[in-house]
Amino acid sequence: MKVTGFTFIRNAVKFDYPVAEAIRSILPVCDDFVVAVGDSDDNTLDLINSIDKQKINVIRTVWDNSPEMKEGGKVFAKETDKAFQAIPKDSDWAFYIQGDEVIHEKYLDTIVTAMEKWKDDDSVDGLLFNYLHFYGSYDYVGYSPRWYNHEIRVIKNNKSIYSYRDAQGFRIGDNKKLKVKQIDAYVYHYGWVKEPDVMMSKLKNSQTFYKGMKWLKNATAKQTYDYSSIDSLKLFTETHPLVMKEHIDRKNWNFDYDISFNRLSLRYKAKIFLKDYLGINSFYENYTLI
Repeated sequence: MKVTGFTFIRNAVKFDYPVAEAIRSILPVCDDFVVAVGDSDDNTLDLINSIDKQKINVIRTVWDNSPEMKEGGKVFAKETDKAFQAIPKDSDWAFYIQGDEVIHEKYLDTIVTAMEKWKDDDSVDGLLFNYLHFYGSYDYVGYSPRWYNHEIRVIKNNKSIYSYRDAQGFRIGDNKKLKVKQIDAYVYHYGWVKEPDVMMSKLKNSQTFYKGMKWLKNATAKQTYDYSSIDSLKLFTETHPLVMKEHIDRKNWNFDYDISFNRLSLRYKAKIFLKDYLGINSFYENYTLI
């Protein structure tokens, strides 16, 4: 069984993406790794080249700045596809990781076992992961329906599969959802853990790719990002991936949140009630679970 990892990245240093940690977290289960490095304003290319020259294949890309690509983050999907299309034909699986996502080492054996189990099963297009979304600091995770709970991160090396929307997930053929198996493994998403000024810079940059989004416009109205404007969090009491230790040790800001102030809208409460007590799932799912 051959596994190739893939991702895309641009301005990782400037916007404090833990992309090196992301790549290193899954590199032990990958035979090789494709990284699409976009035209950056910092030393992102040097950072990627410093990880593992034996396994990593860097492809240089230029992001499409056309108006079409600036709607809804389409350029992110396009960059993902560039990396995926560069994966060698002899790879069985493609392991996708975004620049702010990390896999805990405790899940690697589970992931490999699942890939071995369904490698030759043509009814399975990919593997579905659970998610933890860290927010404000490395001590809190999002705890409301505003956060997506699952997403596809391992797919078959089938070139009819492509990245969907803003690289949210994947589709196959004529806009069909992938058929996936859910596995007991989590993606640790650190995209909302940055020094407040850096977070604001990242969000302002994101406005280029997400035009017309009211929440994003409101979030960037201030000079620095206000992490207190959140509906519900819970304390994280477990361990972080080992590859994140140095990154976490460099944290230079404080964020304290009183979970007694958690609040959910009536709409979110209704969604949770329907799913937990009536078995009716009203949440959006970008996959077909088999």
